Amino acid sequence: RPITFTMDHAALAQDVAALAAKAQRIETPGPNGPCIWHRWEGGGPTLVLLHGGWGSWTHWYRSIPLLTPHFTVLAADTPGFGDSGAPPKPTSPDDIADILVAGLDQLVPAGETFHLAGFSFGGLIGSVVASKTPGRCRSFVMVGASGFGVLHAPPQGTALAEDGMTDDEIDELQRRNLQILMIRDSANIDDLAVHIHRRNLERGRIRSRPISLTDRLLRALPDIKASMAGIWGEYDITVKGQEGLDKRKEIIRSFQPEAPFHIIKGAGHWVMYETAEEFADTLTNTLKTLTPY
Repeated sequence: RPITFTMDHAALAQDVAALAAKAQRIETPGPNGPCIWHRWEGGGPTLVLLHGGWGSWTHWYRSIPLLTPHFTVLAADTPGFGDSGAPPKPTSPDDIADILVAGLDQLVPAGETFHLAGFSFGGLIGSVVASKTPGRCRSFVMVGASGFGVLHAPPQGTALAEDGMTDDEIDELQRRNLQILMIRDSANIDDLAVHIHRRNLERGRIRSRPISLTDRLLRALPDIKASMAGIWGEYDITVKGQEGLDKRKEIIRSFQPEAPFHIIKGAGHWVMYETAEEFADTLTNTLKTLTPY
């Protein structure tokens, strides 16, 4: 369709900054610069949020205000993304997880536990974090998680911005990319989604897709002592349809037969943005059923 809009990225950046300003910004050590965390003091136990590939804490932008009445939200910029320093090279999920675990050791007082939710690439990384924090991670929720090996369906048709493109042309390109990969209903791709996506792409310094295509989550599941659950969008492009959703549920329940597995109708991969209220309610109620809190 013709490009007929000019987005106000400065105003959108102010919206993001306003939510960030309500949090405490914390640095924990990393090998190539600090790992950056944002903590919103809320009405309950700590909930750690790990974003997807080529993302940052802003992947959770629409959900955070809905979660803080129930939790103290601790959202990381995963090493190599957002404002965090890069992990060692060659990049491995375990090296990334080790940096996050060291940060959590510093940020969550000894003797306290935390909930953990990981989206997409962050679900894979979260599985490793959960496996390395037995007795501390009380629940682990996979949100459109990658790391299922051959079950993962890499999306086709996304494109990179080309030299010489105008801002409007790049915005339109990323709007199309969001519809292919992240958001099912084009009506839900607002200017803020495009702004968040563009800003995150600009700051990404490692390639997450090769890691997402591995089976590292599958290999972590036997070592996770926390209660587990899954939340996926009905139309998540990475899962190969209903059969793929069913297979993920089967795998998770092979370790924990009563594990909740929720499918949010009408939603795509970026489920916590596209259906923020339903997602936040689902996550909150799931954590209440998994462990006393």
